[in-house]
Amino acid sequence: MPDLLIELFSEEIPARMQARAREDLRRMVTDGLVEAGLTYASAGAFSTPRRLALTVEGLTAASPTTREERKGPRTDAPEKALEGFLRSTGLTRDQLEARDDKKGQVWFATVTKPGRPAAQIVAEVLDATIRNFPWPKSMRWGSGSLRWVRPLHSILCILSDEAGATVVPLTVDGITAGDTTRGHRFMAPDAFAVTGFEDYAAKLRRARVMLDAEERASEIRSQADNLAFARGWRIVPDDALLTEVAGLVEWPVPLMGVIEDRFLALPPEVLQTSMKEHQKFFSAQNPATGRIEGFVTVANIETPDDGATILSGNQRVLAARLSDAAFFWENDLREATSGMKAWEDGLSAVTFHNKLGSQADRVARIAALAREIAPLVGADPDQAERAARLAKLDLRSAMVGEFPELQGTMGRYYALEAGETDAVADAARDHYKPLGPSDEVPTAPVSVAVALADKIDTLTGFWAIDEKPTGSKDPFALRRAALGVIRLSLKNMLTVSMRTPLRNGLMASFAQSIRAAVEEHDDATERAWQTIGGQGAAYAKKLYSDAVDKKFNEIDWEGILEGAKKSGKLEQAIDRRPGRYLNDYITDLLSFLHDRLKVHLREQGIRHDIIDAVLAQEGNDDLVRVVARATALNAMLATDDGRNLTQGLKRAGNILAQAEEKDGVEYSFGADPKFAETDEERALFAALDRADPAIRAAMKAEDYPAAITAIAALRAPIDAFFEAVQVNSDNQILRRNRLNLLSRIRDAGRQIADFTRIEG
Repeated sequence: MPDLLIELFSEEIPARMQARAREDLRRMVTDGLVEAGLTYASAGAFSTPRRLALTVEGLTAASPTTREERKGPRTDAPEKALEGFLRSTGLTRDQLEARDDKKGQVWFATVTKPGRPAAQIVAEVLDATIRNFPWPKSMRWGSGSLRWVRPLHSILCILSDEAGATVVPLTVDGITAGDTTRGHRFMAPDAFAVTGFEDYAAKLRRARVMLDAEERASEIRSQADNLAFARGWRIVPDDALLTEVAGLVEWPVPLMGVIEDRFLALPPEVLQTSMKEHQKFFSAQNPATGRIEGFVTVANIETPDDGATILSGNQRVLAARLSDAAFFWENDLREATSGMKAWEDGLSAVTFHNKLGSQADRVARIAALAREIAPLVGADPDQAERAARLAKLDLRSAMVGEFPELQGTMGRYYALEAGETDAVADAARDHYKPLGPSDEVPTAPVSVAVALADKIDTLTGFWAIDEKPTGSKDPFALRRAALGVIRLSLKNMLTVSMRTPLRNGLMASFAQSIRAAVEEHDDATERAWQTIGGQGAAYAKKLYSDAVDKKFNEIDWEGILEGAKKSGKLEQAIDRRPGRYLNDYITDLLSFLHDRLKVHLREQGIRHDIIDAVLAQEGNDDLVRVVARATALNAMLATDDGRNLTQGLKRAGNILAQAEEKDGVEYSFGADPKFAETDEERALFAALDRADPAIRAAMKAEDYPAAITAIAALRAPIDAFFEAVQVNSDNQILRRNRLNLLSRIRDAGRQIADFTRIEG
């Protein structure tokens, strides 16, 4: 069985595209080979900045001969139908066979496809792969029509076995495949021939090329750590930067430099971000001072002076970059120490969304929400409101303008410079968190209040203007905001109802949408009608008519809308919006949060039907309690007793539901042990008398494992009851009593979850 080696040699491939390109090359080639009838033992893909390589081991030498029977038209079918069938099979009429079928005789063709040598199949598959490669961006060059990420120079494609290596005959857009490649662009640029993958990898290493990206990353990490250790420093971990740099060099040569003293006063995040974004440097921290004092750059070449010239050039460029950063920092500090009033005014000129106002409008909404949420999370309301009003101000700073990824981080520095407390400054930094499923979750009360307010305002704002996620599209990152609310609630054990903050957020967002509608001079009334309808439009008309003779920027919109909220007029208008009531929006938003919660808990091994069973109960707007119930229920269902008890509860619920639908009545009261005929009935009455108060007490104390233990005691009495008792007795008194007894079983279960929703 031969082994296949492919290399596509080109100009530099962007580092961000290499990992996906490796996988695409492996997938497209191996899938094509298998579809053509070949099999293989293993495959591995590699990349450097100038090449994609693929090795396929244990490839079959040829595809097998196949025979396929195909059913054609009836023998008395029109001539054109037969001609079409012959064309599709490549046969002649005398090669067909007539066979009896249900509706008469039918033509059958036996199509034989002879096997083909691997080289022929490889050539076809690689040609199609190159021409259809899914680069995110590609280019054409010269006079050819081929598109590749960068100009493609050569193709290496060989099949090798015990007899030696054979070049696969292939030409793509004037580039003919061969058995040669080249090493490092500067240190070993000459071409050399290879006979197989092992020979290929060994000769590349001698030609100063590390083929494996993971090996290059490991080499960079190891050498950088050694250089830092020698100075008593440590490298700040950055896996994303490490992966990127490993895709920029074929022969990594780390070099360590020192940051000039005049830049050491800059915040470490500024130094790290500037070096990473502009020059792809790794930051070196001095553990004794906590400052970023050095850097590691990775060269792609060994030099006679051990990189001194390279390092000197990098130092000069770094000094220029950090001079810019220092200039931004000094200007921003002057603004921060003067109260950041210019930044605050500047937010009014930045549109957040045309239907939701400016960033200043959004800050006002977040501040109001943060103040309302603060007591729920144990935060000081004044501090929460103050932090919310400061949190977005750094968006107007020069530093964040240059490095947007530092938003929040710089806000903390500026808040401290302005004399704010640590709690307020930390909230300015942390209110964006968590940004993703693995990001750190704030736990300081003020930070939690502002972070929740920020995410709830995002959700309620876009819900109010009907900008919801659809399918895979989520342009405003509402799913991420919902996951943030969930993680903040669970991490901090916030046993609070989400309905109140959602309602307040929606009210503020609707108020803003009314204001935006009124401020549209030419179609204010129509826009207002579309916004809330009914009385809301009439209220908007009044605002508009009152403003006819005034300049819009002189109107106290906030005061008018706040007055409307306090008087209840605005809420009444929203609640009377035709077909869309405020509670409908709240319910819809809660459902969205529940969907994200299901995804979050599924990753922790809790099934969706268990979560649905808990969400069907009252109190589903308290996410912490929902998770606690679901966790306890999940643990119960992991046992045989739990699964059997669930079946008994579901059986009771189903029998009861069928009887209630048939009889048109609700069996929910009046089960009396004096009508019990059997010991099993009496035992079930006694068990329910013991379990019901225990379940209620445990649920009131939010001791969900204890509630599960209490209901688990019903398993044996329920099983015995269904084994011995016929519920639908001919005696109507007994039947009603037994159905009411089933209602007690259902009610006991419903204190914890809706067991009818649990599958299996």
